Amino acid sequence: MPLGLYTACDVSAPCGLCSTEGVLGLLDVPDNFLNPNRMSAALIWFNRGFVEYKFPNNAKVLGAQIDRLEFSVELSSEVPGTNTDWPSDVTMWINHVRVGTWTSPGDYGDRRGTYTPRWWKLEGSQYGHLVVWRITNDGTFAADQKVSDVGLDALSLNEHHAIRMRIGIAEDAQHPGGLNLFGRGFGNHDQDIVLKLHLKR
Repeated sequence: MPLGLYTACDVSAPCGLCSTEGVLGLLDVPDNFLNPNRMSAALIWFNRGFVEYKFPNNAKVLGAQIDRLEFSVELSSEVPGTNTDWPSDVTMWINHVRVGTWTSPGDYGDRRGTYTPRWWKLEGSQYGHLVVWRITNDGTFAADQKVSDVGLDALSLNEHHAIRMRIGIAEDAQHPGGLNLFGRGFGNHDQDIVLKLHLKR
């Protein structure tokens, strides 16, 4: 899923979007997240709020049962400048169900990201952690840590033709340290957001 292809958003400043070529629109203006140029975004950051993506539920098309869901995304905390010790509670929702929260340790600018463009200043966020979120019948796991007991049954996957994935900073976050999302052309992993559907045999 291209990073800028979110179908809903509600963010607060400081916030912004970049393509691999330059900054998209105005910085620190939440309404700029509605700019059609967001389609080319390769880096997104915001202080509070969320972005939401709508994936096709191919399991329903195939008439198959899902054994587990996996979402893979590179992310970090967000602070003006950077700070490797800046925890941020990043929460994921699937089909409007809050599945869990993973705490990002910091916002990294100690070295240039492997794919981060040369024009992006070194003082800006450079890379993050590639976090894999797994939702199974036994609960939800992020970066190989169990983050909740919410399992597949809670997501009503068979009832929807789409799988809605929302990621952001919840209003009740204990560490509301912002969020950077890195897509293809930024960070250490040359990918956008990846969903894998593991089907039952």
